[in-house]
Amino acid sequence: MRLHDLLLALLLLHACLLRGGSWAQDISSRLHRAQDCPVDLFFVLDTSESVALRVKPFGDLVAQVKDFTNRFIDKLTERYFRCDRFLVWNAGALHYSDSVVLIKDLTAMPSGRAELKDSVSAISYIGKGTHTDCAIKQGIERLLIGGSHLKENKYLIVVTDGHPLEGYKEPCGGLDDAANEAKHLGIKVFSVAISPNHLDQRLNIIATDHAYRRNFTATSLKPTRDLDVEETINTIIDMIKANMEQSCCSFECQPPRGPPGPPGDPGHEGERGKPGLPGPKGDAGEPGRPGDMGPVGYQGMKGDKGSRGEKGSRGAKGAKGEKGKRGIDGIDGMKGEAGYPGLPGCKGSPGFDGTQGPPGPKGDPGAYGPKGGKGEPGEDGKPGRQGIPGSPGEKGAPGNRGEPGPTGEMGDEGSLGPDGPPGERGSNGERGPPGSPGDRGPRGDPGEPGPPGDQGREGPLGPPGDQGEPGPPGPKGYRGDDGPRGNEGPKGLPGAPGLPGDPGLMGERGEDGPPGNGTIGFPGAPGQQGDRGDPGINGTKGYVGPKGDEGEAGDPGNDNLTPGPRGSKGAKGHRGPEGLPGPPGPMGPPGPDECEILDIIMKMCSCCECTCGPVDLLFVLDSSESIGLQNFQIAKDFIIKVIDRLSKDERVKFEPGESRVGVVQYSHNNTQELVAMGDANIDNIGALKQAVKNLKWIAGGTHTGEALQFSKDNLLRRFTSTNNVAIVITDGRSDTLRDPTPLTSLCEVTPVVSLGIGDIFRNNPNPDQLNDIACLGMPRRQGLSIQRDNYAELLDDSFLQNITSYVCREKKCPDYTCPITFTNQADIMLLVDSSTSVGSKNFETTKSFVKRLAERFLEASKPSEDSVRVAVVQYSGKNQQKVEVPFQRNYTVIAKAIDNMEFMNDATDVSAALEYIMSLYQRSSRPGAKKKVLVFSDGNSQGITARAIERTVQEVQRAGIEIYVLAVGSQVNEPNVRVLVTGKSADYDVVYGERHLFRVPDYTSLLRGVFYQTVSRKIAVN
Repeated sequence: MRLHDLLLALLLLHACLLRGGSWAQDISSRLHRAQDCPVDLFFVLDTSESVALRVKPFGDLVAQVKDFTNRFIDKLTERYFRCDRFLVWNAGALHYSDSVVLIKDLTAMPSGRAELKDSVSAISYIGKGTHTDCAIKQGIERLLIGGSHLKENKYLIVVTDGHPLEGYKEPCGGLDDAANEAKHLGIKVFSVAISPNHLDQRLNIIATDHAYRRNFTATSLKPTRDLDVEETINTIIDMIKANMEQSCCSFECQPPRGPPGPPGDPGHEGERGKPGLPGPKGDAGEPGRPGDMGPVGYQGMKGDKGSRGEKGSRGAKGAKGEKGKRGIDGIDGMKGEAGYPGLPGCKGSPGFDGTQGPPGPKGDPGAYGPKGGKGEPGEDGKPGRQGIPGSPGEKGAPGNRGEPGPTGEMGDEGSLGPDGPPGERGSNGERGPPGSPGDRGPRGDPGEPGPPGDQGREGPLGPPGDQGEPGPPGPKGYRGDDGPRGNEGPKGLPGAPGLPGDPGLMGERGEDGPPGNGTIGFPGAPGQQGDRGDPGINGTKGYVGPKGDEGEAGDPGNDNLTPGPRGSKGAKGHRGPEGLPGPPGPMGPPGPDECEILDIIMKMCSCCECTCGPVDLLFVLDSSESIGLQNFQIAKDFIIKVIDRLSKDERVKFEPGESRVGVVQYSHNNTQELVAMGDANIDNIGALKQAVKNLKWIAGGTHTGEALQFSKDNLLRRFTSTNNVAIVITDGRSDTLRDPTPLTSLCEVTPVVSLGIGDIFRNNPNPDQLNDIACLGMPRRQGLSIQRDNYAELLDDSFLQNITSYVCREKKCPDYTCPITFTNQADIMLLVDSSTSVGSKNFETTKSFVKRLAERFLEASKPSEDSVRVAVVQYSGKNQQKVEVPFQRNYTVIAKAIDNMEFMNDATDVSAALEYIMSLYQRSSRPGAKKKVLVFSDGNSQGITARAIERTVQEVQRAGIEIYVLAVGSQVNEPNVRVLVTGKSADYDVVYGERHLFRVPDYTSLLRGVFYQTVSRKIAVN
């Protein structure tokens, strides 16, 4: 029998003889307890918003974490080691979010197991930000205060999702600092993920090393959840038991062993030993030089009162430090309960002198010890060093809002900025509208009327004109975000036409016209020769007589090859007789109709344009933890881009007396922050955009209802316009258990657009909450609910266009009408180009234009309700034709089908498309109905000649189908377009082409002015 067992038996026997069995049991218990190997284990549980609100129902993951902790506690059972020691457990727990709540201090197992489990089960989540560094440091403090005296038996189990990765300053020094402090004190930390494979980067920082991280998980969304959690618990307990057996069975106070055996062979060099226990206190070192002023630290939590320390030796006189700033008086903490005195431990062997550690923080005054005896009078001491300045107190409550200060004076005008780089060369502008007629000139002298000329034939098509002057350099654009490099796209369309110029001055009087084309008259006939008279008397020599009359022309002489000199120009002849009237000339092109006249008026008159505003715009921005820093920055960029688009594209004026903007960011209760035009330091839209950029991510809980009520009370009452819109940007996961404020707070005062975007965990937004925010369940003022997968989609060009269109949905437009009338039945088909050369963005614009045409045709005046039907077909390559809408007279059905059209993005074959619609007319058209088709085409078809198009168009015309063509852009194949219109490649009928061919410079022009009214009116005319 071993000596230990023998002594124990003798003591028990003696006790039984003296005082009976009960006293013997107490002795036995004390002997065993003195040899116990205790483990101090503390649970640190994350109950922040990113855990509590990640899955529905809210709080489900927290419930699973509590279940994990209680199952872990159930497995904390004693174990016997080979060195006659028992492994026993002391366990405690806390949970945290942006504050730390102690669940239960270290409690001995198994006696305190039930109480600890009940305390864990009773907690409810905090649901705000995640301050893991503060929670770990509080757990370290609990282990050091309430744990056993041993150093290598202390463990933390941190259950968290590791969020957030970045974005805000952690208040207790950061996660790295907390993890390093645990390592320095020899405390081992296990990091357990909320769910598997989640945010390993932060969890690896928490863990002591990779062995303490692995893939530990406290919950799982898979059916094998129990197996995953059970494996995590068993692995951690096995690791602790293995570590503790090595530690507990190496102390010198274990029972003596037998006689030594023979010496063995020398072993290999052993591993480096563990750090020894602290050595005796060394002498006081020389005073160090004063250090640099450090940054102001964050106020820590008040610790429990420590035990009274030994009196230290008097230190050397330190250098006088700089006078610190006076701190705010802090709030006194509650006095902690005195701890139970621990059992005396075995005396350890002295260890090696450790390296000088960094000076620790000043501790709170300890409890008073017993009164000592009277000591000998000491020598007069030197004055001590100045004490450490106290930590700053907590931030005071915000004061009442002051009255707005007076408006500051306008600053000096800034100097001109450097010239920007030259812009891209502008495309040729459209020909401007005709100028106004000049003043009537003075009446000229009446000229002689010339003879009527014959009807001239139409001249040949002139050569293209000279290239116009290059346009002025455009203004420097805003630099966009760098996008991924895309495939090389087709050549872009020309820019929008410029505004018409001012009418020019009256020109100078032109030069005289060329002389008339009259001819010299014929000479008169010579008279008959008279009889020869008698000879007269010779008279005196007379004077030279006058020149005689011209004689008759002689016989023609021989041909003279040498031409004579050119004669002088003859006199103007007499006017000839008036000729007969000529035949009537061909019919000229029609003049502008009412729609085109209205279009000209609207282009020349800026007051005729539709205007947006004044409109007051309210943004409510979710700044909770589940958003993430990067997504928060994108949301701020989205707000600024919406403001810029409204200013530039819709010409909304954000200034006092016009439109105004306000932004409210929020997280949990009472964290709202408001910036708006009209604030003391925000007097223009530029200052507001800068204030939005300066907003900091709060990273707390999500109380959306409270934020909407705050916006209503503090911002909307400052808006005076009856036209206002609120845009709420959130992940749609408001904590309705903590925030009972209804989400419909804004429904009574403004239309609301709820933008629900997936959070950093890629969870979809809650559609029920988004519908409540957008008032979709209300009888009036229903808004718009939009869901997107990620925040990057907010900056998409088409999405921004949709948002600004909704904000400006109630534009003020002049009331110009251009009615159309159908006198007979008509089946109208709209053949839409869906080829690559169009582009997806322009295809969306085409869809809007087609909807306008369909609505106008179906609402026109007609003999009966079913007189007009509309069909929509899109085409691309040879066998790529699709009937989107068969002949239909219900506009709602047509508009929905057009919205669902998908861009084909392939080749172009207009000839095959015409053959397809010809067969479609044969199957679906009504007898006696007019057949009309509007073809969207630029005349370009891959592999199709003009001759092939001509044959197809002639077949369509013989089938009684009238073709209209809409050509967009400047890259138009003119020969093919003319063949599409007339069916002839040789003779082009100008008058017919004027009525059947429509041109616009770009796709955006389709939706400008009254162009759609002009197209629909010409198609409706018989």
